[in-house]
Amino acid sequence: MKYISTRGQVAPVNFTQAIMMGLATDGGLLLPEQIPHIDTTTLHSWKNLNFQELAANIITPYIDTEISSLELKTLIQSSYTKFTHPEITPLIQTGDLKILELFHGPTAAFKDIALQFLGNLFELLLKRSGQHLNILGATSGDTGSAAIYGVRGKENINIFILHPLGRVSPMQERQMTTVLDPNVYNIAIRGTFDDAQKIVKTIFNDLEFKQRYHLGAINSINWARVLAQIVYYFYAWIKFSNGNPDKFVNFAVPTGNFGDIFAGYIAKRMGLPISKLILATNQNDILTRFVHSGVYQIETVRPSISPSMDIQVASNFERYLYYLVGEEPKQVHNLLQELDNTQRLQITKAQHVQVNQEFAAVAVTEKATLEQMKATYEQTGYILDPHTAVGVKAAQAYSDTICLATAHPAKFNTAVQQALGRAASIPQNLQGLLKKETRCVTLDADIGVIKNYLYSKLEP
Repeated sequence: MKYISTRGQVAPVNFTQAIMMGLATDGGLLLPEQIPHIDTTTLHSWKNLNFQELAANIITPYIDTEISSLELKTLIQSSYTKFTHPEITPLIQTGDLKILELFHGPTAAFKDIALQFLGNLFELLLKRSGQHLNILGATSGDTGSAAIYGVRGKENINIFILHPLGRVSPMQERQMTTVLDPNVYNIAIRGTFDDAQKIVKTIFNDLEFKQRYHLGAINSINWARVLAQIVYYFYAWIKFSNGNPDKFVNFAVPTGNFGDIFAGYIAKRMGLPISKLILATNQNDILTRFVHSGVYQIETVRPSISPSMDIQVASNFERYLYYLVGEEPKQVHNLLQELDNTQRLQITKAQHVQVNQEFAAVAVTEKATLEQMKATYEQTGYILDPHTAVGVKAAQAYSDTICLATAHPAKFNTAVQQALGRAASIPQNLQGLLKKETRCVTLDADIGVIKNYLYSKLEP
């Protein structure tokens, strides 16, 4: 399997190169040249596999023979040993709701599913090559802690995570800054997540700097993140349908950076029987507005009780654009140039029709989010975190829908307290965080300032 850039200016690379490259050297995002198709017979044959076995079957076509079958199975097994539920991503029924719980990993967020895998994958590839890696990433909350927990203490890896000062939950902030391993560097920037993400992308586009300092990506710009997340769409569908290929399902996905829902889109292209992907946004509703109007227009980020979705520039949207314009890199380049110049891009009427065939989209207000949290608790006793509540609210008009629960509610107890008048019980892996020692540096959201900090910590 070869990987190509959405912008078409990079020669095809293999899986190992794609993972270590992260962002393509032409500034685009990497995608497989072909998406493997899973036929209905194979789908049915997978119905009795556990999560780890299913993961091996789904990931194998994307890596060819670069990683042996035994190595891959070992890597997958080790990636999920720290999960607190034997099913890894259990599908549960509470009242009329079908909830796919994605928060049983070490940081209690869905990002663990991909980042535990990616951390171990990096370790394997670096051991082979004898190289070292400096990971640079931006987070709106959960990615940072999951990435840090995925690589903390690992040899030949340093990790630098930027987060927006005061715009992540106290629990999210402590999950990052209480990790004191010497290979972990936390940077709070005076700005928004979009500012942090722009800084990271700009640094990656400085090819001399990227190559000299061996930079790697853990944000969902790294294809391995998307690849690992495809698995739980298949797993949830199997639990829902018992492997019956005639049984279709909808997925409601709380959406900020478009990575999670893009994994669902790839699963659908692989042959998974998905009717609609319900794209659920909070008041930062650029993606909902795009689905409704065909116009992607950047506005100011507004802080919310669901901070991991407080995003205007969604990284993985470029990957979807590539498919939407018929896999024509020049058209992707032109649309992104339009976005850079005018803060907006517009697709054709035919493309807009296609978008609405693949996605439904709902923006959920802060008031409606709190009301949904309260209603679900009163009706079923189940506590939703505010991001999951956005997805549940968005799914109300659709039957046969699985709602992705992206974080444990205790990570957002301020919102839970506001909605329910009580806090969610704190799971063992989050207890005591607010009392632990922290280490973090606060810097301006300035590319020069961040680069100077990196210079001070890195050796080429």
